[in-house]
Amino acid sequence: MVKVVRGEPDPAELAALVLALALCTAAAPAREGGEPAGRAWSDPAWRPGAIPRPRPRPGAWRLSGLPV
Repeated sequence: MVKVVRGEPDPAELAALVLALALCTAAAPAREGGEPAGRAWSDPAWRPGAIPRPRPRPGAWRLSGLPV
């Protein structure tokens, strides 16, 4: 967490912030591909070879508990 205080930061404070950001970036696991993290593999459109599923109808949630 970075606390923002009004005023001019010291060069030592800026250096500490840059060092902390560099260490956090280096410690983070490397991501493969260029897909957005929020949609990564949950969106069928982003999975190669996946068959898109049809959207549920507006009243489909009402029928979900009924036996087939």
